[in-house]
Amino acid sequence: MSAPPLLLLQDITLTFGGRPLLAGATMSAGAGERICLVGRNGSGKSTLLKIAAGDIEPDSGTRFVQPGATVRYLLQEPNFMGYSTVRSYVESGLAPGDDPHRADYLMRELSLTGDEDTAHLSGGEARRAALARVLAPEPDILLLDEPTNHLDLPAIEWLEAELKSMRSAIMLISHDRRFLENLSQATVWLDRGEARRMDRGFAHFEAWRDQVLEEEEKEQHKLDRKIVREEHWLRYGVTARRKRNVRRLGDLHALREKRRTVVKAQGNVSLAAGDADASGKRVIEVKGLFKSFGDRVIVKDLDLRVLREDRLAIVGPNGAGKTTLIKLITGALQPDAGTVQLGTNLETVSLEQDRTSLDPDASLKDALTGGGSDQVLVNGEPRHVVAWMKDFLFRPEQAGTPVGVLSGGERGRIMLARALSRPSNLMILDEPTNDLDLETLDLLQELLAAYQGTVLLVSHDRDFIDRVATSTLVFQGGGRWREYPGGYSDMARQAGGARAEAKQQTARPAARPDAAVLQPAEPAKQKRKLSFKEKHALETLPGEMDKLAAGIAKLQQDMADPGFYARDPAGFDKAAAQLQAMQDKLAAAEEQWLELEMLREELEG
Repeated sequence: MSAPPLLLLQDITLTFGGRPLLAGATMSAGAGERICLVGRNGSGKSTLLKIAAGDIEPDSGTRFVQPGATVRYLLQEPNFMGYSTVRSYVESGLAPGDDPHRADYLMRELSLTGDEDTAHLSGGEARRAALARVLAPEPDILLLDEPTNHLDLPAIEWLEAELKSMRSAIMLISHDRRFLENLSQATVWLDRGEARRMDRGFAHFEAWRDQVLEEEEKEQHKLDRKIVREEHWLRYGVTARRKRNVRRLGDLHALREKRRTVVKAQGNVSLAAGDADASGKRVIEVKGLFKSFGDRVIVKDLDLRVLREDRLAIVGPNGAGKTTLIKLITGALQPDAGTVQLGTNLETVSLEQDRTSLDPDASLKDALTGGGSDQVLVNGEPRHVVAWMKDFLFRPEQAGTPVGVLSGGERGRIMLARALSRPSNLMILDEPTNDLDLETLDLLQELLAAYQGTVLLVSHDRDFIDRVATSTLVFQGGGRWREYPGGYSDMARQAGGARAEAKQQTARPAARPDAAVLQPAEPAKQKRKLSFKEKHALETLPGEMDKLAAGIAKLQQDMADPGFYARDPAGFDKAAAQLQAMQDKLAAAEEQWLELEMLREELEG
């Protein structure tokens, strides 16, 4: 007999504003299970998690938690009221008997000192503090609502590893596909008020969902045909001419009622970007770019060329200066040194991360129209605001709803609707994936693939970068940035792993709490000096890297000749293999030099 679940929600129903949100939803979690909860924005995922946490009472249904089991819930927007410092907030999550050292370990791993003032936390700091608080007691049941929001890539990858090492039962909501794929063992799909479960991870979800919807469509088609047959029998059957068969007539009425009450799957967002006239072939040319704020160097000696229809992803830890770099290379901010040349005929549209341009008191209609009108200008053509709202899955009755009461995903769709209504050939997207559901992300990816202009993208979503980017610009530390061809996975392969690189950049402490807390540094290691071989390598590697970089540039220039492959296919293949080998050597040399340089600084410091 299988062990009883730690948490069970059974036949949960809940209605908001006359509209049923949950209709008989059932969900359970056993010890050590990692379950992802997926569904469209507005399907009730966060609400169901709040019911699981005991924060909301359903209209009907039962919630059962094993006696003595501990539950911790990570909200999307944590409340710091009553806590002056991060440390006091994190430690308040500990129960008597919990290990206080774990709170210290988690704060250190999440780059928090504990002395931060809770009244002045950034979005990323608030999210890391909330994570430390719910993870510190190692609860039996862990409920996580969008835990990766506002986290950078090193923190996301650390969080993955930490959650995998825990014995807690985990229920998880996230828009980050890679995060879900790496963690989940089972998937619960919240759809039209029902919770359907698949005992496989998120990687198998889309094929399963499509199969379920296809079967539903077949059943609906069979139902339609059965209704037609029954109607035909009642009108033209021999028995019908003499008298009506009361039972069969009742069956027909039941079929019609069933057909009326079929709840169709929610539609998709209709996304289309407004196209301006084509820009010039060269969109942005950057040479020797340098910018600092006091001692903090944002960018140093950056050379970059962005061509029409490029999709450049910009990746780096929080605080690296990604948004500032965007402003520099688009001419919105002047550099201290270097030049930025913008191409001709540029029409730019931006989707900002913080959504501060949205007035929380404005209605949805006014947020889309600018106020005082029922029309939205889409590509210069007027369109009724309700029709435009429907394209982004808003209901007509939501037109007067204040923006401030909408969910994060709904506010994200407003920003998309406003941005996509304007014609453009350069699109700047700063964390566009935050709070968007997975289906909307799919459509946004398709839109960007078909977009005739150029895209600059700042994101921590690895899967989104892989699907969209043609090249990735990565923070290397000390104001240096390096461009890699391809998306995040391509960059990680070339750079030897983004997490290892980012840990070197941010000097994140060791991941093991016993090593970090209990084991002091060995004096002997502090006193040793660089060996002759290490000194020689440190001195000669920069020259080797320059030679490799020059050779790579020469090969890339040769291979850029459109007639090269036609003239000499074998020679082109040989050059491609040589290019890959040189790039691998350069990556290895850079990694070796960085390790030696860090060792030198440690020994001399």
